Amino acid sequence: MTSPRIKVLIAEDEANLAQLLDQFLVSRGHTVTTTHDGRAALDALKAEAFDVALLDIVMPEMDGLEVLRQLRTEASPPEVIIITGNGTIETAISAIRLGAYDYLSKPYRMAEIDVLVRRAWEKKQLTKENALLHDRLARKDGLPEIITQYAPMRAVLTLVERVAKSDSPVLISGDSGTGKELVARALHRLSGRGGPLVDINCAAIAESMLESELFGHEQGAFPGADSQKLGLFELAAGGTLFMDGISELEPRMQGKLLRALETGSFFRVGGTQKVEVNVRIVTASNRDLTRAVNEGTFRGDLLYRINTISINLPPLRERAVDIPLLVEYFLKHFGGTTPPRISPDALEALQHYDWPGNVRELRNVIERAVLLANDGNITARDLPIGPAAPARPPAASNGGSGDGGTQLSLADLERQHIESVLNRVHWHQGRAATMLGISTKTLYRKIREYGFQRPK
Repeated sequence: MTSPRIKVLIAEDEANLAQLLDQFLVSRGHTVTTTHDGRAALDALKAEAFDVALLDIVMPEMDGLEVLRQLRTEASPPEVIIITGNGTIETAISAIRLGAYDYLSKPYRMAEIDVLVRRAWEKKQLTKENALLHDRLARKDGLPEIITQYAPMRAVLTLVERVAKSDSPVLISGDSGTGKELVARALHRLSGRGGPLVDINCAAIAESMLESELFGHEQGAFPGADSQKLGLFELAAGGTLFMDGISELEPRMQGKLLRALETGSFFRVGGTQKVEVNVRIVTASNRDLTRAVNEGTFRGDLLYRINTISINLPPLRERAVDIPLLVEYFLKHFGGTTPPRISPDALEALQHYDWPGNVRELRNVIERAVLLANDGNITARDLPIGPAAPARPPAASNGGSGDGGTQLSLADLERQHIESVLNRVHWHQGRAATMLGISTKTLYRKIREYGFQRPK
């Protein structure tokens, strides 16, 4: 593994010593900013995120202990190493009580500084990861696995394994409930990236707050911003940022996101210091983004930036072969050591249902059925689902539009819609598949299934 590139602030009023520290830490591969008084150090620490700060106690304007005291109100302060030429036990105790990582007396060896900086950085990383882990555990659904024997879905998992090690952006598309978040987690887990996975649902956050959530804000940036806040981009440094509902971004936010992705840097709300981060972006959408670009609601240049690798997830209605496997998994998950049994008529009903909510809906149905099961048995009457999808009529030889006055079945409506889209794009099947939100393989299968003939 390569050495971490640690962001260090040096606050030292002795210019020669500050220069020596700067040169030494830069030679060790770190990014260093140097200040010569306490006020300048505090301003720099509030304007930019540092990993470690080396603070001399005796400085003009403000001493190192006062800088440390004021840093305690920040959202994610750096680890602080206090340095002084007049070290006493009382001073050391004061520094530790204020939250300093360690205390170093002059004269010191440069090797000591190097070891302390690295250990302080490791502590900060652990603190960040623990906070994210607690947040993740509080919202953990306990279902991290992707269970399938459906060939197209297995091909998706193979693709995930192949591209996980890359840093290229990934766009995951598919209907709601098809498992986009699970795929994003698999991408991160297999990536080998040392940083955390941080996620955000763009559709669930008000536009006025989304910029602050993503990029953070400085103290006083807007009413209620009483302290500095780190955004999700910074929290995901070295890891993966998963942005679900990317299609819901407003045009202004699309532009700011594009700029951040192109430059690898951004400004916090109300900030003037550029923040640079190394983050892999994984996005997801249940809408056709190509259509959104054509409609003018999504930027084409942003779409090109986020879909270097595209992964499309099939809906559950196309994965009927997986329903028995998923049902068995959910029964064990919700039923514990003695899960209820499911009757043949219940399993048949589940396999013939259309599943507009996909795997998420199936999970909720089984959870409810387990809770209400009588004598450990689940029958079709215990399932809170609507009627099964009607059987498809024989495929029309000419791709006709139905029988006129009678009510159309779901299959008839699907057939008419696919035929309409094909005709609209002059049978360009790649474009038609994109407009329909399905893979080209699924479209080819539908063309054969409905007996469509390309017009001469």
